[in-house]
Amino acid sequence: MSIEAGSRYQISSTIKGYYNSAESLTVIRNNGITIQFTLAEGKGYGSMPIQHFQYLLKRSELTPMTNKKSLLSQEIQDEQIG
Repeated sequence: MSIEAGSRYQISSTIKGYYNSAESLTVIRNNGITIQFTLAEGKGYGSMPIQHFQYLLKRSELTPMTNKKSLLSQEIQDEQIG
């Protein structure tokens, strides 16, 4: 799973306290070693090693949120192909 800039992740209730009780975070930069992110609702920003981010994903502490715009563009592409 690639972690790209602009990707949004929902923060589980068990670790929200570590992230200023934000509902989600958005990746703003991934340099291959460190992930930089902003928290939803303007609650701050931060960074963490990519290994820790992957650990949180594996434990389901962070879950990817689907982008409605990308879903719509995928549907349009499917219609154009078929």
